[in-house]
Amino acid sequence: MTAPTGQVHAGHALFAQYAYPPNELGYCGPEDTAALLRAGDEMTSVIREFDGAWPYLRAIADAAGVADPLDVEVVRTYWVGGPQLNAVDARTLLDRLRAAFAGQVTGLLGDLGVDAHALAHHSFHVFVVYPWVRFLDRDPPTTALHVLQRCRIRWGTVVGLDDEHVMLESRPLVVDDGRLSLGDPAAERVRWSRDGRSLTTAPAVGDVVAAHWDWVCGSLTDADRTALTMATQSTLELVNTAMSRT
Repeated sequence: MTAPTGQVHAGHALFAQYAYPPNELGYCGPEDTAALLRAGDEMTSVIREFDGAWPYLRAIADAAGVADPLDVEVVRTYWVGGPQLNAVDARTLLDRLRAAFAGQVTGLLGDLGVDAHALAHHSFHVFVVYPWVRFLDRDPPTTALHVLQRCRIRWGTVVGLDDEHVMLESRPLVVDDGRLSLGDPAAERVRWSRDGRSLTTAPAVGDVVAAHWDWVCGSLTDADRTALTMATQSTLELVNTAMSRT
């Protein structure tokens, strides 16, 4: 379960750290979940099976003039955020995503105007492309909110260690009067290891880490946390604006 290391392409390893949690649950990627964490030349073809992520990686790479969509900074931009997001033309991205996901049930992708500030970021896929945002008007919206919360890349500070889990203090996703936002900091328990294997190095109290579904994916620098916060907030603003018009 340890993420690819050593001779493996750094971008492959970083992608695996963030993509393994939903792949383990069977939500995306290849049926052979172990394939994502194996070193080898087949890694690119394995990662291409994450058809939700691939159009964004291609868009970021094209905008940055990078030949490899699995360049480590391209991968980091998709999962975490950063200045390369600003290079991706929003209208071109929307056209690309609508073509990639044509025929699929989506959330708000078909409702966005040409002036929408679409981001080549995982938060955009979670809140705009996935259909779960459409179920937030259920009473209560518990299931949809849970899925959106766990599927987004969230950040938190480690406040306690519990064997193979950590206690994180993070801001949960909340919905109020149909609007999505980040609530007050709250504690959550997240796995960082299983049977001595993990996706990242052992966390310590005070570390700021990223989490995806039930796993800690890796540590975040101050710049990473700022980038992830900005990308997430930007997408939430876009979603709230779009939902108010529908």
